[in-house]
Amino acid sequence: MLGEVAEAEDMVQEAFLRWQRAQDQEKDVKSAKAYLTTIVTRLCIDQLGSARHQREEYVGMWLPEPLVARDEHDPAKAAQLAESVTNAFLLILETLSPVERAVFLLREVFSYEYDEVSRAVGKSETNCRKMVSRARERLADRRPHASLNPARARKLVAEFQSALEEGNADGLLKLLTEDAAIYADGGGKVPSVVKPILGADMVAKFLSRVYRNAPQGAQIQIRFVPLNADPGMLVFMSGKLEQAMTFEMSDDRIHAIYVVRNPDKLRHLSDFKAEESATN
Repeated sequence: MLGEVAEAEDMVQEAFLRWQRAQDQEKDVKSAKAYLTTIVTRLCIDQLGSARHQREEYVGMWLPEPLVARDEHDPAKAAQLAESVTNAFLLILETLSPVERAVFLLREVFSYEYDEVSRAVGKSETNCRKMVSRARERLADRRPHASLNPARARKLVAEFQSALEEGNADGLLKLLTEDAAIYADGGGKVPSVVKPILGADMVAKFLSRVYRNAPQGAQIQIRFVPLNADPGMLVFMSGKLEQAMTFEMSDDRIHAIYVVRNPDKLRHLSDFKAEESATN
């Protein structure tokens, strides 16, 4: 709903405090699920309203925070929710209003009935049905590309990294779709491109140049992890996490690369360490 870990945690904490107060006041809560869903949904709607203004003043492109799936005990649930946390999906949700976003997610991702959605957002069932229908139409042509087999996707990212290390521009081009793009988020706090880089040739040239211009003597380390349910990598420089890269695949090639460099958006990944393998 929010695209930022700290904000999501704040909403959960506030909902918990309100739940405690309701119990202390001995309120007659008939359904804990409905009560908590309503609280969290409305908190998120309010938060998104204020976040919209902040994002209008954001330096460069705003990207959702890189999210690492840490709970692998329920693969079925993870697969069900996977599409809803990809960068591509979260970014197209940005085109919806906060209420539309809440209604769409409750219905389409979490499979709530319309009467439950209606109570959660304080709108009529008829309005909620209309919002979901409009959202489906608006998002239909912008839904993320079908994902590759995880093993193949991981291999593709490894090939990409090898081509980058070797300075093999032709090798990079072969791994990119013609309309490949790089989207980067530095938040105005670290060097980063402000606008997307579009086209396979431009992307390959840019990546080759950045890699060649890395500080001399710096030890670059890569850790491959799934980020936002897509193949990804954490890039460390001399042991410090510098950026998170997420790869969106299409037609057995890389369609989009999302790069988060804003240190505020990497803070929640501070417990991840570089792996022993490294390149210089």
